[in-house]
Amino acid sequence: MTSTVSEDEVVAADGYAKALGARLRAVRAQQHLSLQGVERKSGGRWKAVVVGSYERGDRAVSVQRLAELADFYGVPVSDLLPPDDSPFSSGSTAPPLSRIVLNLDNVGNLTDGHADILRRFVSSIQRQRGNLGARSLPVRHEDLNTLALMYDTSIEALTERLVRWQVLAPESVIID
Repeated sequence: MTSTVSEDEVVAADGYAKALGARLRAVRAQQHLSLQGVERKSGGRWKAVVVGSYERGDRAVSVQRLAELADFYGVPVSDLLPPDDSPFSSGSTAPPLSRIVLNLDNVGNLTDGHADILRRFVSSIQRQRGNLGARSLPVRHEDLNTLALMYDTSIEALTERLVRWQVLAPESVIID
């Protein structure tokens, strides 16, 4: 019995691999590890070239290897998978979306003088949404635009700053 794979299925699989890779990259970045840093920290068990190919979506990762990588990063496997609301979890072929979720404990602990803007912004959004006791805050695209304007920068540069400040929650997805 032969099965044929449609072009849409190939596109969806490629999109899922890229979304998964973006999650892998985000978790690695949150831990301030370069690809070479992963190789060094793992004693050569995880080769930089292999992890990089997983992150680009160029190479398929088995469930076993994904579980081992999650263990290496110290996170649940679910943190490495695209979120349930990802366009790739339903088989859609829509382009991938970035998802920014702030870890509010880390935001509150920032010492950078420029972080006051972010803290005021987060406080305002929490009041608007009525979730003052929350430990994380999903940032909507329009809110990200507003925050980028407040910092007089692009969304990409703002996202890089958030990564540098280590305020992204594990459920964040950043797709280049």
